[in-house]
Amino acid sequence: MIEFKNVSKSYGDNVKALSNINLKIDQGEFVAIIGLSGAGKSTLIRCINRMHDITDGQLIVDDVDVGKLKGKEIRNFRKRIGMIFQSFNLVTRTSVLKNVLVSFVPDLPFWRKVTGIFSKEQKIKALEALDKVGILDKAYVRVSHLSGGQQQRVALARTLAQNPEIILADEPVASLDPVTSKVVMDDFSKINRETNISVIINIHHVDMALEYADRIIGIRKGEVVYDGSSDEVDQHILDEIYGSKREEIEADLKEQ
Repeated sequence: MIEFKNVSKSYGDNVKALSNINLKIDQGEFVAIIGLSGAGKSTLIRCINRMHDITDGQLIVDDVDVGKLKGKEIRNFRKRIGMIFQSFNLVTRTSVLKNVLVSFVPDLPFWRKVTGIFSKEQKIKALEALDKVGILDKAYVRVSHLSGGQQQRVALARTLAQNPEIILADEPVASLDPVTSKVVMDDFSKINRETNISVIINIHHVDMALEYADRIIGIRKGEVVYDGSSDEVDQHILDEIYGSKREEIEADLKEQ
């Protein structure tokens, strides 16, 4: 379980990204975080794996006080949490398989890190992860030859290979076309259902948030203004989240 207790996050003296956040996210939930750019969505998920340190309050993940972790404790803690970025963060000049194998590097002895030698078991796990996202046939293809959607699925496979309990995704489909975005979101949904991995996605596409997530958290100016079922989100709630800029949301939302 992830629990935010009166969590706030400030940058410098004048910028408050999060203000008094109180949330509980149970294992196995599929949660979408929505809101305007700059509302605090990315900050919220990046506090979970200590990419950002909170300023006030307490953040607990599976009975671990995240703010008290130090050094090696942080590195070990992060092994349990996969992170997906909009920009994929892949080494495009190498193969798909080698990019997935990167997930095992922190646990390798020094000589294997230097030589890049992975065990048979690690290679099998990497191939199994690629199979789960439907791109096993691309294992030996150079990443630069893949489409954006395929590259994001490689990033997801790399995360799966580390056997995480939680997957955090920061705008994972923002740079993809609608058809490819749906394929990637289908992968997230399948993984969530079949493995009980918690999936927490910061997403700009509100229509996809409502379609895939069981729970919606709406953030406005660093505060939670909605936390509930996706089925209960209506025009009034979207107005609450997006304010006067509601009309700037994607055109297809008008059909909802």
